Amino acid sequence: MSTSSADAVAPSRRGRLPRRPWNTADLSLIAVFAALVASFSLLPGVPLGAGVPITLQTLAVMLAGIILGPARGAAAVALFLAAGLAGLPVFSGFSGGLGVLAGPSAGYLLAFVPAAFVVGLLSRAALRRSRRARFPLLFASAMAASFICVHPLGIAGLMLNAKLGFPAALAADMAFWPGDVLKNLLAAAVGVSVFTAFPRLATKSR
Repeated sequence: MSTSSADAVAPSRRGRLPRRPWNTADLSLIAVFAALVASFSLLPGVPLGAGVPITLQTLAVMLAGIILGPARGAAAVALFLAAGLAGLPVFSGFSGGLGVLAGPSAGYLLAFVPAAFVVGLLSRAALRRSRRARFPLLFASAMAASFICVHPLGIAGLMLNAKLGFPAALAADMAFWPGDVLKNLLAAAVGVSVFTAFPRLATKSR
């Protein structure tokens, strides 16, 4: 077998095809969703005693992962996070800069990128297996990402930066649970609407 023939069959032996590089449309979607996360972050939050406000940031993060898929969704949220850490006032309360990493919300912010990746991965896997019951599948994916990524890292940030013990940090974090349920329900509903209008988006795994 020639070298070119071996190269041609190598992807199929591995069970996967080579990934197509991101094009202009991909990069545009990443930029748009980074701006969406930033705009949701700037809406007034509801302050809590632990110093971490209730905002719509996580809704935008889940939407990025659900609609764009794991890689592009995580890239969009990473772009938002990089802009904020670089000093742009895109975080809650018009804050920005590396100083936010010393604040009580640091764990939640750092959890956004893996959360977008996880919800994108889970939602794409669910959609490939079933074209029915999209709403509960997307909702379950968002809830799983919340409790796999956002809440554990948020609790760790509260313990580290707010000097709370685990019981107090867990109690503070639980205040976000009802809101997360509502935001994830909304994210699932928006995802279903988007995939109904643009069915090709549901088949893109990146």
